[in-house]
Amino acid sequence: MADGTAVRTLVAPTEMSRRAGRLIHRFVLTATLVSFTLAFVFPLYWMASGALKSSAELARSTPTLTPHSWHPESYSAAWSSVGLGHYFLNTLLLAAGAWAFQLVVDVSAAYALSKLRPALGNVVLGMMLATLMLPVSALLVPTYLTVVDVPLIHVNLINTPFAVWLPAAANAFNIFVLKRFFDQIPAELLDSARIDGAGPVRVLVSVVLPLSRPVLAVVSIFAVVGVWKDFLWPMLVLPDPAKQPITVALNRLAIDMPANQLLAGMVMASIPLLVLFLIFQRHILAGLTAGSLKG
Repeated sequence: MADGTAVRTLVAPTEMSRRAGRLIHRFVLTATLVSFTLAFVFPLYWMASGALKSSAELARSTPTLTPHSWHPESYSAAWSSVGLGHYFLNTLLLAAGAWAFQLVVDVSAAYALSKLRPALGNVVLGMMLATLMLPVSALLVPTYLTVVDVPLIHVNLINTPFAVWLPAAANAFNIFVLKRFFDQIPAELLDSARIDGAGPVRVLVSVVLPLSRPVLAVVSIFAVVGVWKDFLWPMLVLPDPAKQPITVALNRLAIDMPANQLLAGMVMASIPLLVLFLIFQRHILAGLTAGSLKG
């Protein structure tokens, strides 16, 4: 280093200068990457290849890595026989509504805590973050009792999308991520907008939100993924089969569906999330790290 300080690394520079050290480093690195890749990718491959097998082959005591006979028709059969398209639309509706509610509530809360500086704001933020330490199962009963009889207005939200939208709206993790990003926005920009006569809402809409596109993309993806993959809560609050998302519907229909068609339905339910991640993976990393370092 130019300033004379040493750089601490996992492998000593003297070891990396030796041929044997470089070979061992590359071998360990490659083995680790391959192991982690297989650990995450193999379940997806097993599910997708299982959908191409016959039900008899899936029932064998000795599993097969590749289908002995290919049955791609299981995908079309799963789509048409149980009406997966209807459950896809239900899931899309729940995800879109949860996304809209989360953006409105979480952005407003983060903006207030970051820029409006209310009294006891740090205490409120600390109480929000404390909810992340609680297991989801501990919140099921009080949340369920709340949606059964909403306080003050006494409305039962069971079998309505609001039973999914409203509990998902207040997300402590998203509020924390948004607040950390808003904290890095220079106060001079907001002061300039206030001098021009902009109020708090106009400052949020015209200044803060346009600068916050990376982190808004991350929060949006988390909101959609969280609702899309959720199973337990929709099963509790949406007992009507016609209003259930695809995760709950597949579990309910698993008794009557052939095994290969069930796996085909799981694959089709997973494809939107995989595509979403592959398209926006750079936005996710950029949004999570944005605002964490000061240049």
